[in-house]
Amino acid sequence: MKKHPSIFFFSVLVLAWLFDFLFWNRSAGISFALYILLLLGAGVFLLWREGFQPHRNTLLLFLPLLFFAIFSALRREPLTAFLTHTLSLALLAGVALTYRGGRWLEYSLADYLQKFGGLLLSLLARPALSWAEWRQQAPAKPQANPALWAALRGLFLSLPVLAFFAALLSSADLVFAERLESFTSLFRLENLPEYIFRAVYISFLAYMLAGAYLHAALRSSEENLLGQEKPLVPRFLGFIEAVFVLGSVSLLFASFVLVQFQYFFGGQANIQLQGYTYAEYARRGFGELVTVAFFALLLFLALSATAKRQTPSQARAFASLGLALFGLVAVMLVSAYLRLNLYETAYGFTRLRAYTHVFIIALAFLLAAIVLLEFLNRQRAFALALFLFVIGFSASLPLLNVDAFIVRQNIHRFWAGEDLDVGYLASLSADATPILVEMYQAAEYPPTRLRLGAALACIQFRAAEPAPAGDWRSLHLADFSAAQALPPLAEDLKIYQIDDSSYPVTVIAPHGETFECDSLVFD
Repeated sequence: MKKHPSIFFFSVLVLAWLFDFLFWNRSAGISFALYILLLLGAGVFLLWREGFQPHRNTLLLFLPLLFFAIFSALRREPLTAFLTHTLSLALLAGVALTYRGGRWLEYSLADYLQKFGGLLLSLLARPALSWAEWRQQAPAKPQANPALWAALRGLFLSLPVLAFFAALLSSADLVFAERLESFTSLFRLENLPEYIFRAVYISFLAYMLAGAYLHAALRSSEENLLGQEKPLVPRFLGFIEAVFVLGSVSLLFASFVLVQFQYFFGGQANIQLQGYTYAEYARRGFGELVTVAFFALLLFLALSATAKRQTPSQARAFASLGLALFGLVAVMLVSAYLRLNLYETAYGFTRLRAYTHVFIIALAFLLAAIVLLEFLNRQRAFALALFLFVIGFSASLPLLNVDAFIVRQNIHRFWAGEDLDVGYLASLSADATPILVEMYQAAEYPPTRLRLGAALACIQFRAAEPAPAGDWRSLHLADFSAAQALPPLAEDLKIYQIDDSSYPVTVIAPHGETFECDSLVFD
């Protein structure tokens, strides 16, 4: 940044102003994806001008970053939206951490903590330090340009002339007068507090962006990794103690698994023989088992980091116990998956159940990777495995399109003779609307068409409610697709009546059956 400091600071100020332009008093739509791409592209360009090239390994982070940024404008489902936005920002920070060094594939968990701490310090201090350094190295200021002062005097003299002619033109054309009024309203005194606040946060954001880019340029090549030569914290737990902990937990899990085997193929009949209802067995199981698997993983990671393995045989024994533990956990995950299937068969698909499906599969891959790395004595790579787990789970949700998946599965379940919660379908995000329309138009089974029509009538009713005025910056492609899908059904949906006189809003089908437009389902 020493070559063009003025251009650099002006660029980050423009980027901060663009944040205000895109998001002030507006909801995030395609603007978020656009802004992430602007930050990435501007950063690469500014650093390239200074002779700083991204490491080829850092380019690998661009792929998930672009993926999540793009899907932030394509999916409205809440968890998917949260993860796409959060991971876009986190990966952008990751690019700054390892821009020139590119050793993020070798980071341990301690390295991630240290690197993000260093980035935070750069955000707070690096711009001020760099500016002071550049000011000291800058040549003496030349005398002020007389032409600049002449231009300022000309601007001052032109103001009353412009005001006179603007008043005359406003009288001549009402549309011009309205536009001029909108423009001059920007300079009203009552707007001053807002402008001051916006100027302050734009300046603060510009400072933070400068810190991030400067960190990428000046600090990201310093890739001294923690604990590479020797463990950061010496292993203090004895091998025998660790074996007893792993062994006792494995025995407990084995006893649980023995009880589970009688239910794997017995299904509802065996459950009822034990005095439990179908709902109690299915509902109480899958969440707890996934939690057990997650904490078993944390236990093994903690023991792996602290337990002594002084000989190769001890290392193999520890890894073998880990394999046994995770083998039992894998059986428990199968049990959780089967319980979840039982519950979905009985009560239908919801978001939480869809999340759990994906999480169980992703967690199984993570457990297998941790065991393999333990056998290979590659414990530093645990952090990479966790990183890939987070990326894999988070990427699966937008690819699956959770709300569209729920619609398909619940309709197939209805065709199998089960009930269909119309209110729940109607309460899903805009991601579900195109598939609801598609299945409504293709439906040949009258009860299916009737219920899908009721759900779409509820969605159409909510879409007709007054909404805050927006523009292209607030446009979300999921909302756009939903809005494009509904109009062709306007005539079909006129046969449904909406009753909004009380909560919840209900829709009345042509034959008189009533459906609620909302359904509170929490699991």
